[in-house]
Amino acid sequence: MSTSAPTAPATHFPDELHEVLEYAFEQARHDDSGDVADYIPELAKANPDHFGFAVATAHGRLYQFGDAEKRFTIQSVSKAFTYCLALEVAGRATVLRRVGVEPSGDAFNAIEFDPRTRRPYNPMVNAGAITVAALLHNHLGAGAFDFMLDRFSRAAGRQLDVDDSVFRSESTTGHRNRAIGHLLVSVDAIHGNVDEICNLYFRQCSIRVTAVDLARMSMTMANLGQNPVTEDQVFDIAAVRDTQAVMFSCGMYDFSGTWAHRVGIPAKSGVGGGLMGVVNRQLGLGCYSPRLDGKGNPPRGVKVFTTLSEELGLHAFDCTRLGSSMLARFLNP
Repeated sequence: MSTSAPTAPATHFPDELHEVLEYAFEQARHDDSGDVADYIPELAKANPDHFGFAVATAHGRLYQFGDAEKRFTIQSVSKAFTYCLALEVAGRATVLRRVGVEPSGDAFNAIEFDPRTRRPYNPMVNAGAITVAALLHNHLGAGAFDFMLDRFSRAAGRQLDVDDSVFRSESTTGHRNRAIGHLLVSVDAIHGNVDEICNLYFRQCSIRVTAVDLARMSMTMANLGQNPVTEDQVFDIAAVRDTQAVMFSCGMYDFSGTWAHRVGIPAKSGVGGGLMGVVNRQLGLGCYSPRLDGKGNPPRGVKVFTTLSEELGLHAFDCTRLGSSMLARFLNP
């Protein structure tokens, strides 16, 4: 695969959609609230002032603003894609037996399971994501990570790689995640070598992306699993539906209920500063801003997505559809 994305229609001139996107970016750009994550030492080195935003459309058009091509590690944004892959590889029934789909109301790294099922609440928190990594490891063995990286790269339309320094930093300091892994083994939620499973999880979180990559990856998911530029069918269609549903209800940690109410876009955030949003069959949104709020979400990203939801009528239950009608003119030229 090429190391750069295929050429797609660019936005060298402003149009009405570009103006709305730029407005949303500018509304969020001066928000300096939050702090860079420091529990993984390498993440603490991020420049807190970086802010990039990108939007990819179903017809391959790309809009980008600010530091949209700055590379960072995908971290928990990866959970949406690995869940999608596990549904395909292990099957829906097997995945649902191992990890639930209910919001937890707890922090992303909580050592807490559903008291009724003794399983992780959902795949978007660490316990659920480690369970998903275990499923992929059980089915794919030593080839699990190469399988992940290939699919992530195909979704982005370019070859992605791993930040080895972040991986080493996560592996060295990941005691809490290993504790979660051992607890999962103790309740028979996962099987296998905990160190190997956690290292797979740490490595998936250390894949390097940009806001542009996240926009293209989320657009691939929005486009029923097919990359609209390369026309490569990357993800299983049924798995995409289930993944978007869990992203909608659980993707923003213990802010997920407020997010669903206020923004209404399936989304996933990560402590590296990434945020992706999927507007089904229409748009893929990608953002990078390393400042995080107390719930682990980037305030600038939350703000830019909120503005776009309001301005373009992107909420899944928007009642006026006026914004979406304006958007449709650009998605169906």
